[in-house]
Parts: sequence; C-alpha cells; structure tokens
Amino acid sequence: MTPAARLAAAASVLDAIAQGRQPAETVLKAWGAANRYAGSKDRRAIADRVYKVLRARGRLSWIMGGREDGRALVIGSLHAIDGLSLEEIEALHAGDGYGPRPLSKQERSRITAGEGELPGWVAAGLPDFVVEDFKATFGDGWAEEAHALMAPRAPIDLRVNEAAATVDQVEAELREAGLEPARTPWSAWGLRLPSEPPPNIQALDGFKAGKFEIQDEGSQVVCWLAGAQPGATVVDYCAGGGGKTLGLAQAMKGQGRLTASDVVNKRLENIRPRLQRAGVEADLVLIGQNGGGLEALNGEADLVFVDAPCSGSGTWRRRPEDAWRLTADEVEKLHALQVRILGQATRLVKPGGRLVYVTCSMLARENEASADAFEAAHPEFKPVPVADLLAAPQLTEAAQVRIAEWASGARLRLSPASADTDGFFAAVYQRAV
Repeated sequence: MTPAARLAAAASVLDAIAQGRQPAETVLKAWGAANRYAGSKDRRAIADRVYKVLRARGRLSWIMGGREDGRALVIGSLHAIDGLSLEEIEALHAGDGYGPRPLSKQERSRITAGEGELPGWVAAGLPDFVVEDFKATFGDGWAEEAHALMAPRAPIDLRVNEAAATVDQVEAELREAGLEPARTPWSAWGLRLPSEPPPNIQALDGFKAGKFEIQDEGSQVVCWLAGAQPGATVVDYCAGGGGKTLGLAQAMKGQGRLTASDVVNKRLENIRPRLQRAGVEADLVLIGQNGGGLEALNGEADLVFVDAPCSGSGTWRRRPEDAWRLTADEVEKLHALQVRILGQATRLVKPGGRLVYVTCSMLARENEASADAFEAAHPEFKPVPVADLLAAPQLTEAAQVRIAEWASGARLRLSPASADTDGFFAAVYQRAV
C-alpha cells in the first residue's frame, strides 16, 4: 500500500470505530480480515495512525474546526503530530487512485490557521466533564494524571500462576522466546513486557500451559490486598472475564470454596477454559439483576469481591476510543448501579467477613462517591485501613512502602501517573461481628 492509501484506510477505520461500540483493536482486526491485500507492515502503519489519532482526538478535532470524521482527524494528525507542512500534506493527498481526495479549501485554512490557545480539556485530551472531575480529585496534579492516562500504549503485564511455575521459570522461558520481561515493582508474581513490538502472548507455550495470564499489575495488586486466604469461602461477585477470579484462586492456593458470579452467562462460559488452563476450580453461578441465585451463600462468605461495572476510564491508555464514548449521564447511571450492587453483595458476607469494592475507574463519582453512599447506607461495614492489608505475601517490599503512601485511610487509588498501572480504586470493609 502507498502512504496515501494507508491514510485513507486509517480514516475508514476511525469512522467505523466512531459508528459503534467495539474496541479499536476489534475494528482493526476486522478491517485486516476484509482487506487481505494489506501486508503486516501496512496493518501496523494503519494501526499506529489510528491509535495516534484516538489519543489526540480532542486536539485534532479542535484543529479541524470541530470535525470528528476520520478524514479530518487524520489530516489534523499529519500536521499536529507528524509536524508536516501544508505542502507535504497536500502531496500525500495528490490522488493516486487509492489515497484520499485532495484537500479542500476549508481543510487548507484549518491547517494554516494553527491551534491557537487550547481549552483545558482539549490540551488534556479528555472530555470536559472528565477534566473537571480530575481537577477536583487531583488538584494541581490533574494534568499529569490526564497525560499519563492517554499517553502511548501501556506495557503488557503478566501474572505468573504459582501453582504451575515460578517467576524465575517464566522469566527464563520468555527470554528464550526472544522477549525482554522485567519484574513488576508491586506484585511479586508479575512480569512486564514492553508493548512495542506487540508480542503474541497467547501463542506462547507457557500461556497455553497455564503458567501465566495477562493481567495488569494494578489488577493483581487489588486481588492481593483483598486478603483471600486458603480454606476461605470467597465470592467474586462481578466476575466478568475472570481475571480477578484467577488471582483470588491463586491467593487461596487451591484451598477453600471459590464462586464466580455474573449476570451474563457468556462471560461465565468464557471463564471455564481459563480455569482449566490454570488448573484451578471455581463454581460459576449465573445471577439475576437483583443478585438472586446465590442464596445458599447468604451470610457464609469470608470475602466478597465486588469488581463493579464502571466506565473503565482507568484503562483508557489501552482503549483511548472509550474516552470519547463516555457521557456524564452514563457515569451517574453507573454510580447508582455500583451502590445497588454493593448493597446486594452485603447479604453474602458473614459476620467478621470482608467486602471489597473495586473499580478500574479514575472518576470520583464511581469511586469515592459510591464508597460514601455505601458506607452511609451500611454502617455495619467498617472500613479497613489499607495499612492493615499490606502484609499480603504476594506484594513486594517496595509495594508495602509505596501503597501506604498512595492510600487515603481505607481507600486506595492506583493510576498510570502514580503507579504505572491502569487506574484502580479499592476500598475494603469488614462486617461487624
């Protein structure tokens, strides 16, 4: 493909992303499958352009006079990101039969006009309502948090399965495969790989053998802080894809009763092969929207882990397209849902047992506000100081020091800026005896 044809393809992919809710990665794979003539270098160049644009979407739309179509955003990226002059951009749009049509008079004028003074939300690369949330939450450090959240692609973290291998063994196997793993600073069972070039983890023998799973280090940390113990009765209340189910199983060392529940059966079915590959067991239970289906566990659980549905804003460095799909109204609905789910989950916790609330969100309305509402409605659940959770053997010594610094009493925030993890919020509660 010519450079111009690649630009046209990137614009087409961006339009497809904007028209639906699928992840950018899924749309890119679909484009590649439908356009077999595109070689690996072509697909890589198109993907790079698409992600560059998604990370800078607000700024590029601003430059192009508010236009949000793929063509306008790609043209804006050539000027604002690549630093090309108008003449160089026009040369790429001269028309070779496969590339984009020549620039219009309006497009030329937008490029030559320059950016001017950017509003705060444009400079931050986040929607206006998110910037206001960040300012209230992070104060003077809000811009750093925003930049880290929308910065270049996140690394790929792995959690080594203690039941199948040691960290040393997996590290050696990855090096033999030509990869360059590094130890994660906070999780003692984590390894980190650079995102460039993107490795095909699932093709590795160690992955197929269940020796490790892909799991962000922040996700590992909140699993370890939950304090799941061997022999305990543990419920992963909103199991989703099962990543944290597997982490909790590892902390339990295969001893005790682990139940993973969700309101969507397909999610539960997707967990089955992951459990089999890891060599661990869990009961999979489909529950109703009101939590029905787990009555046999009422008042029996030592630990109920609630990884509640959320905006996923803590993962925007992996899925920048989602930043522009989220609305303030959706966040309000998620807040109400989170509070309701927490209330339902309380039925399962035995006296003296723990309830853990987790999101992968950076937004206060889903984090502190949901925790505040839960605490007001359930005074029988007492917040557990994060400092009391740091003895977890799966945490590194460095984590025990730094997490204490990041915590605010009984609540913890992890973020790309502070911990170089995805954004996470965690609060742990203990039911009165």
